[in-house]
Amino acid sequence: MSSRRKASRKAFRVAAAVGLIACLTGAAKPAIDPANPTCPLTPDWSANTTMKLTPVAKKNGKVLLAEGRIDAGLPDRLKAALAANPDVSEVWLRSPGGDARAGNAAGRIIRSNFGLTTRIPAGWACFSACNFIFMGGQPRVIDPGGLFIVHMFTRTGDRSAIDMSVAMGTDATKELIGDIEQDAALLASEDNDFLIRMGVSRKLLTEVMYQQKALANAEDKSTRRCLTQAEVRTYNVANNNE
Repeated sequence: MSSRRKASRKAFRVAAAVGLIACLTGAAKPAIDPANPTCPLTPDWSANTTMKLTPVAKKNGKVLLAEGRIDAGLPDRLKAALAANPDVSEVWLRSPGGDARAGNAAGRIIRSNFGLTTRIPAGWACFSACNFIFMGGQPRVIDPGGLFIVHMFTRTGDRSAIDMSVAMGTDATKELIGDIEQDAALLASEDNDFLIRMGVSRKLLTEVMYQQKALANAEDKSTRRCLTQAEVRTYNVANNNE
């Protein structure tokens, strides 16, 4: 076989290998959400209907896996789980959010165990109320590939309550709107106080969270934002040295 032919076959094999690697690498990348282009289409924030707390032994110590939706009973369960497992050194989080005030309360419980690390592992997602649980950690770690996802909270999620108030007439609707506005203002104040206490920049609220739309519309369907590694450090969301 001529040297030219050998070189040609070698070049073909190299090109084929590079192409295969490129295909495999491309297949491994998560699909982007067209409505929320900073985020993957299907974040891994767990399908558990209530947050499940599971202590697990790892090579560097015991961690508490906190996975699923945040409900009103979570703070009590978290407090009991940490009391039953005093050797837990980290809480690993993945959650689609849930009860905002329960998330704040759970974050304060974590902070009361000062030195307890919170972590969002690679591939896991922490959204909405989960953000506030995470911010209770000291230190806080977001591994490369971990997702800290924020949005603008809304107090109008109970569609049936809105429909009922509209059916009852103008006065009932005005009363519901007033209640929603008051509760939203109180929650915003609570969130602001929480960030101060946890050492997170309040600009996270004004520059990122409150810039998102509470509800999608025909022109702009984006309602959430995935922070970059640079952003989580800019706002002191992650404050570890790893």
